[in-house]
Amino acid sequence: MQHRVRVHRSADGPAPADQLAYRIAECAADRTEPDEDVVQMVVNRIIDDAAVAAAALHRRPVRNARAQAEAHPHSPGSAVWGTPLTARVSPEWAAWANGVAVRELDFHDTFLAADFSHPGDNIPPILAVAQHAGCTGMELARAIATAYEVQVALTAGICLHEHRIDHIAHLGPSAAAGVGAVLGLPAETVYQAVQQALHVTTTTRQARKGAISSWKAYAPAFAGKAAVEAVDRAMRGEGSPSPAYEGEDGFIAWLLDGPGAEYTVELPAPGEPKRAILRTYTKEHSAEYQSQALIDLARRMGARIGDTSRIRSVTIHTSHHTHNVIGTGAGDPQKSDPAASRETLDHSIMYIFAVALQDGEWHHERSYTPERASRPDTVDLWHRITTVEDPQWTERYHSADPAKKAFGGRVVIELDDGTEIWDEIAMPDAHPLGARPFTRPDYIAKFRALAGGVVSRAEQDRFLGLVERLPELTAEHVRDLSFAAGPAAVPGGPALAKGLF
Repeated sequence: MQHRVRVHRSADGPAPADQLAYRIAECAADRTEPDEDVVQMVVNRIIDDAAVAAAALHRRPVRNARAQAEAHPHSPGSAVWGTPLTARVSPEWAAWANGVAVRELDFHDTFLAADFSHPGDNIPPILAVAQHAGCTGMELARAIATAYEVQVALTAGICLHEHRIDHIAHLGPSAAAGVGAVLGLPAETVYQAVQQALHVTTTTRQARKGAISSWKAYAPAFAGKAAVEAVDRAMRGEGSPSPAYEGEDGFIAWLLDGPGAEYTVELPAPGEPKRAILRTYTKEHSAEYQSQALIDLARRMGARIGDTSRIRSVTIHTSHHTHNVIGTGAGDPQKSDPAASRETLDHSIMYIFAVALQDGEWHHERSYTPERASRPDTVDLWHRITTVEDPQWTERYHSADPAKKAFGGRVVIELDDGTEIWDEIAMPDAHPLGARPFTRPDYIAKFRALAGGVVSRAEQDRFLGLVERLPELTAEHVRDLSFAAGPAAVPGGPALAKGLF
């Protein structure tokens, strides 16, 4: 059901029932059971989140977030990934710690349309609340499907990045809707929580520009934590800035396209199935989604070229978004700096393509080490790579037709003798329309690979055995839907700096 959103003067409405936040709340309050294929995809994405979280447990930002959470024990509380199942913390802090772990490696699912998003960021806050509140597996599945529905609808209907607003402005409302759904709250309560979540999670895209810091991983976790707190506040009867989207001093009027703007957001009507999760896709490689197909292409082209020292230049013809966000069109010198942070290299298609071309692989740790980034032949090749916006690839990026949609590009490599080698790719191999679409065995293999050496095989088996029975899980089972990792399996690294807690 399409909902048109525009700015209104305070004197002429709109009534709450006509506001976007209320439509989102109605979606959350609708208790239509999800279809079986949707439930199974929810299972896949919980496995996916757990996989990338396990691989990131030893990293400083994740350790710090975990330490902050552990300073807030609570009963019944929620589990923090990597800690003993008996250790429980307040749900908003579990959402925070698990959200940082999921986001740290930029390795989970994605949805790209008018804007871009990582819908799997909704899972940590919803799971944390489900564990604390004693919800069943089917209630958890329905709530996650709801959050994905809202996230996809907002991402498809309202562009944030052209106004340099970070995509977590869509995540706050979707996570609030998911938390409201898992608790079975009425629309009026979720409506207030959605508005507060939007209001406090609207931030600028500087988090993903220039020298990118660890806040890139913390920002979605902040949105999830804020959503949990917003729901708690709304349950206590407190209101929020309203109308958050349509107000004359609100989100659209001053931060997006202005008072004359109109957007269309499509959400299911009451009783209609929520199937948007099936439109989203995960990553095979730990890097920005626009690089996924180009990594696959680099591996393919590298085998044809052999000696990469013969390369005179590489030109990547691609979409406006890829060129301007992770390509040379961004104008970020940091994207060409061998001393750049992992977060910055993750957003440099020039670096990513060079390494994938030389190594024939992309690895979530080896491909980002300072030694790998500073290798002289890599730096030389890296600096010979440029991106160019191609209107055809931009059109395909935004196409609603699955047969035309594309997230890749055309690459032309010129060798030292003037020979040109070119190839192109539309979709990553792991995309539902790619050469090797991810299915359940691929999600499990990803989990096994990333949790290996961190989570014992027995603990992996226990976690997978639970999550694959998600629709049957009781509240007690949901409380155990986490995994523990011993101190020996998660290297401590340098001592953490002392914080406030």
